[in-house]
Amino acid sequence: MDDTLLKIQEKIGYTFNDIALLKLALTHSSFINETQRTEHNERLEFLGDAVLELQISQTLFHKHKTEREGVLTSLRSQMVNEKKLASLAKKLFIGQALYMGKGEESQGGRTRPALLADAFEAILGAVFLDGGYEKSQEVIMTLFKQSWPEPASHMQKKSYKTLLQEYTQAQFHFTPEYQLISEDGPEHAKIFTVSFKDSQGYFVTGSGNSLKKAEHEVARLALEYYQAD
Repeated sequence: MDDTLLKIQEKIGYTFNDIALLKLALTHSSFINETQRTEHNERLEFLGDAVLELQISQTLFHKHKTEREGVLTSLRSQMVNEKKLASLAKKLFIGQALYMGKGEESQGGRTRPALLADAFEAILGAVFLDGGYEKSQEVIMTLFKQSWPEPASHMQKKSYKTLLQEYTQAQFHFTPEYQLISEDGPEHAKIFTVSFKDSQGYFVTGSGNSLKKAEHEVARLALEYYQAD
């Protein structure tokens, strides 16, 4: 068996009874155009998306018993989005294991977030078919154990700067730094403008009537950006 297939099974904590399902989950549609295969992973992606959403929704429902539907929906969207799923896919070495056409690969398909996220969901669909719902639950809980967000009411016990630092250290392994861009206005009514740039190239500015408030505004805007992705 391919080492990458073994590695993926080890990472998700599940060994397939039918390894063909895992291979199908890793087969991009571009691959069948250059081979004799007739199936690709889009149907498994459809199934995996439903399994993932149900499990995440069920856990949030029980985890936050007093929160309303809107809050639960927001929390789920922070967990089940292309950026998050692609990040998890990279940790599982899915990009290296994908079966894809040479054209797609030459255009960077192995690192494309949408493609990685789709394959991640397809693997969950394959686990569901191979081992049933309980096994897919176990896999999802293992993969997302460090990813459960808190409602805004809980998060605001911490400052935006603290929350941003926790996020960037966890996702990008760096500590945020803020740069003063300008000070405008008279001495008694100055407006400070600062900027923040992450290791991925995202850049944002914010203003306030003190340097501290300007930094907190930048941190708030950055967190909104990350949570929307």
